[in-house]
Amino acid sequence: MRVLRKILYALALFLALCCVFIIICAVRPDITAKVRDTLYPGKEASSADEEGPAAQDAAYVLQDENGGASDDNGDDGEQTDGGGQSDLPQGGQQNGGGDKAGLRSDNTEDYVAPNEADIVVPDEVSGKNGYRQIEGDAQQIGDDDADDIRSRLDYGHTGDGLDFDAAYYPYYAMLDDTGRHVYRQIYANADAVYPTFMPVEDVTSAQLRNIFAAVYNDHPELFWVETAYACKYISTGQCVEIDLAFNRTSQELDSAKAVFGEQAGGIAAGAQGLSDNYAKEKYVHDRLIDRITYNAGAEMNQSAYSALVNGQTVCAGYARAFQYIMQQLGVPCYYCTGYAGESHAWNIISLDDGFYNVDATWDDSGGGNYDYFNKTDADYASSHIRQELSVYLPPCNGQAYRDLERNEASEGEAEAALRSIYDTGVTQDRIFTDMESYYEDCHDRIVQNGIGDYTFYSVVTGEELAEEIMKNYYSGEYAPAYMQQAIDELGAAYCTWEVTPERLQGGMYLLEHEMHVTQ
Repeated sequence: MRVLRKILYALALFLALCCVFIIICAVRPDITAKVRDTLYPGKEASSADEEGPAAQDAAYVLQDENGGASDDNGDDGEQTDGGGQSDLPQGGQQNGGGDKAGLRSDNTEDYVAPNEADIVVPDEVSGKNGYRQIEGDAQQIGDDDADDIRSRLDYGHTGDGLDFDAAYYPYYAMLDDTGRHVYRQIYANADAVYPTFMPVEDVTSAQLRNIFAAVYNDHPELFWVETAYACKYISTGQCVEIDLAFNRTSQELDSAKAVFGEQAGGIAAGAQGLSDNYAKEKYVHDRLIDRITYNAGAEMNQSAYSALVNGQTVCAGYARAFQYIMQQLGVPCYYCTGYAGESHAWNIISLDDGFYNVDATWDDSGGGNYDYFNKTDADYASSHIRQELSVYLPPCNGQAYRDLERNEASEGEAEAALRSIYDTGVTQDRIFTDMESYYEDCHDRIVQNGIGDYTFYSVVTGEELAEEIMKNYYSGEYAPAYMQQAIDELGAAYCTWEVTPERLQGGMYLLEHEMHVTQ
């Protein structure tokens, strides 16, 4: 009995000491930190530990509702998930502020945004914008309504098993594991045209906007998805329902996908056999400009469908069509949004030596078709500012493919300044593609014109043939080929001649023959 009494006394004393210790820790959090450091050396308190539920809510929000970057999670470490690559995306700043909250990157180079006050939009592209920002309709509901939703809704398609390579889907790589899980769910439900479901993770309405934007920006193939969504949330901020919106193509999706694939595939097929990614990029850029008309009132104008199928769109449609086809060709190409006098969208493309800006909308301005093609951030600093999640896309500093088109454009201008075959008055029967037929015609013309002074003209195709003809005149090989026979037939004493070449459009050359044949 005495032994049992001692055990009970000891237990009571131990519990009393524990209570005292708990009270001390509550009053002195620094003692708590020392105990934690002793038990778990090297482990620091997370921002969620220090700041409570509000910090947990912001664990993977890259930007707050005002567009500024949020760094509540304090996690800048490298993470891996699926096909994500740790070197993408690189960090960025928005409008001169913000940091790399939530981004996984080994790179230190950031996009540096110019000042909005410095933006000047050239007259020839003024008004060629039309990008609409993501619109989220968030509605707070009571607990009873939330319970009702939980009882009748499911997750729909969770997207488990999907994998998105960061090289092609950089917005996916901007999210942490929780955000990526909801991203995959939204993608899967959008793909299946499943409009209403519960989120598979605890997310707030502010976090949901960034996740939805990431899905939309990464996937131009989801052309039936609108730029708007809705959600219902409870007093804690937790979303309990997500509602997607679809355009009319979702009603006959199979046929819409077929015509969309046919139009996109036709352009991709023309580029597929080209020598390198730059050649493919330029081909796609030019074909889109040829077939699309800018129309601010175009139907579904935020989608690639409006550009590729309807042929009328705004900047968002140009950019998403370009993004989609380059993705199909295996060339990383991103949808970039921001400000260019108004809300605007363009592309960032990855080539051998780095990233470049491409604005197909502004290149389709009736002026220079390559004024905004393969440009650096410095080139764009006077006209474009990235905003929203696009500030976290890689900076564009590539040089190898910058302004190549300007040289080609100069050659094109020089070509346009040349005379055409029609300007010369030479008929089709005087155009020659080989040396033998050219010599035969020269012989006949001299015999027909006879003795005297006269001039006649011939056209030959290709620089190589023109050079060979002129070389033969200088070397004397022309004489036995046709001249001597013509002189003999005329019974002429001698002749002098001068042949002058002129380059024409289309790779043709006009040869002017000044003849002086003496009896």
